[in-house]
Amino acid sequence: MKMKFWLARIPMVMKLYFGLLGGWLLTTAMHIPDGYLSPITCIVMFAIVLPFWVRGVMKLREKLNAKTAPLVALLAAFSFVLMMFNVPIPGGTTAHAVGGALIAILLGPDIATIAVSIALLIQALFFGDGGILSFGANCFNMAVVLPYVSYAIYHALTKNITLTSKRRLWSAGLGAWAGLTIAAFFAAVEFGIQPALFHTANGTPLYTPYPLSVSIPAMVIPHALIASVVEALVTVTVVAYLQRANQAALQINQEKSPVPVELGSLARLRPLWITLIVLILLSPIGLLAPGTAWGEWGTEQFVGLGLKIIPTGLAKLSNLWSAPLPDYDLPASGNATLGYILSAAVGIVIIAIVVWLFTLLVTSGKKSPAKVTISRGK
Repeated sequence: MKMKFWLARIPMVMKLYFGLLGGWLLTTAMHIPDGYLSPITCIVMFAIVLPFWVRGVMKLREKLNAKTAPLVALLAAFSFVLMMFNVPIPGGTTAHAVGGALIAILLGPDIATIAVSIALLIQALFFGDGGILSFGANCFNMAVVLPYVSYAIYHALTKNITLTSKRRLWSAGLGAWAGLTIAAFFAAVEFGIQPALFHTANGTPLYTPYPLSVSIPAMVIPHALIASVVEALVTVTVVAYLQRANQAALQINQEKSPVPVELGSLARLRPLWITLIVLILLSPIGLLAPGTAWGEWGTEQFVGLGLKIIPTGLAKLSNLWSAPLPDYDLPASGNATLGYILSAAVGIVIIAIVVWLFTLLVTSGKKSPAKVTISRGK
């Protein structure tokens, strides 16, 4: 009886699925838009993340060259696409994984900072996902805090163990979960200090109107329970695959020598590029998550949420940049689902070109290393 009950509802569920898939277009969590943070906060956050970019470039030059650029391009593209998969969380909002933990485990947190920052830059410039003025804050949260915390935990728990040990799996998962959760906490703090520090003479907030007592639980709890779990599952899945199919990739960050050229070759990375293409085709699943991410509402949505006065600073800065493909939509396609897929493809192409050119610039004049053989560990 129960089987017949559910079978009878399959057509209704499918109709609802495709209706939502074709009609809804949502933003994602933790990408702080312009106007939510004061210009002073944005400058401070940019100054904080700048040394991490410098260190990342130095590590990129030390470990990679033009022939191993596809490896960084692949991981940056993976982060970009992963952030397009929204998952619903209680309260009618959404959240997403980032992929920064996985990149940190494979290439180290320094290079992960560069890879995720490039993905965030493309999202902000071309798709309006995250602000231009708040770019430094977004990079600090997702490209610095997330990979550094994740890798610190993973590294501490996997010293002197074999590459095939199951301990690497739960260590990677724990690191990924903690990294994204702590990144959400920092984003919440950046939101929550705004009304206390930046307000009019009568106390009206100029930027984010929600204090720490609201922003911290609103950001941390949903991420800890859902988004960070997704980050952990994605990280564990890929690490488990590499343990079986490409153990050398897991040892890249343990070696002082440059990344072997063969590990960056398109042929060696073909299975992962195919996986990336599959993720692009599946990316419209992110459209299914109802609601808008907490802390990414537009001025009109604030009114709908019951806020009587729109913060003047937020209203002034919210339209600072007009992205050519806002919300991952291509109006000319005439279909939200197709537009989302094409936006993902466009983003991947742009990231590949930017990473390749950036790597060429950083490693210019550097000789390609001799072929290096990476051991399988103890």
